[in-house]
Amino acid sequence: QVQLVESGGGLVQAGGSLRLSCAASGRTFSGYAMGWFRQAPGKERAFVATFDWSGSNTYYSDSVKGRFTISRDNAKNTVYLQMNSLKPEDTALYYCAAAGPRLGIVIMPRVYDYWGQGTQVTVSS
Repeated sequence: QVQLVESGGGLVQAGGSLRLSCAASGRTFSGYAMGWFRQAPGKERAFVATFDWSGSNTYYSDSVKGRFTISRDNAKNTVYLQMNSLKPEDTALYYCAAAGPRLGIVIMPRVYDYWGQGTQVTVSS
């Protein structure tokens, strides 16, 4: 069992930056694919970024490519999402998730086994 807790959300002006954190407990996530998703009001949960179980390969949605960076610190059992050049359309509840073990790049939410409770990101114009 893996428990995930996100933090780092908040209110920021357009063009600003935030770094989200996802702390895992209960089991090391080093053998899991990890992903970030977001859900805006009235919309479905959407893929944002992921890396595979090895941490060597990453993949981003077109809407965040070049602005967001996913990373992990295995020693701290924590996954990060650095978000730069934020736009009002990035406003959403952001979730981290774990899939595995030993899966490659996974962008479908239904494949993920474990989810955090979410952290709100609001970008003002």
